[in-house]
Amino acid sequence: MYMKPSNNKTSEEANKIANSIKKPNQTKQQTKLITQGIQKGIEQYKKQHKAKLREQDKFKKKTANANSVEIETKYIIKQSKLAWVLLFVSLVSITGYVFLGSPISL
Repeated sequence: MYMKPSNNKTSEEANKIANSIKKPNQTKQQTKLITQGIQKGIEQYKKQHKAKLREQDKFKKKTANANSVEIETKYIIKQSKLAWVLLFVSLVSITGYVFLGSPISL
């Protein structure tokens, strides 16, 4: 069974853990196998953790993009409402001026 060379830090961590749980009559070969198992577990945990962080990052980016689009849309809607209100006010004013004549004569 081939084990790819791994990070020295992970190997040291696995060694420390294996030696801390070592039984009195345990052989070096058994300790080595336990160390390899612990190291594999640590590496697998790190891979899963990295994958989880990538997924969270993707979700944050999607959420940020969706929020920015939402904010822009709300801003455009407010602008268009303002434009319609101004158009209505000016039409009423022009209509009043045409039908009623000049409101104040100087």
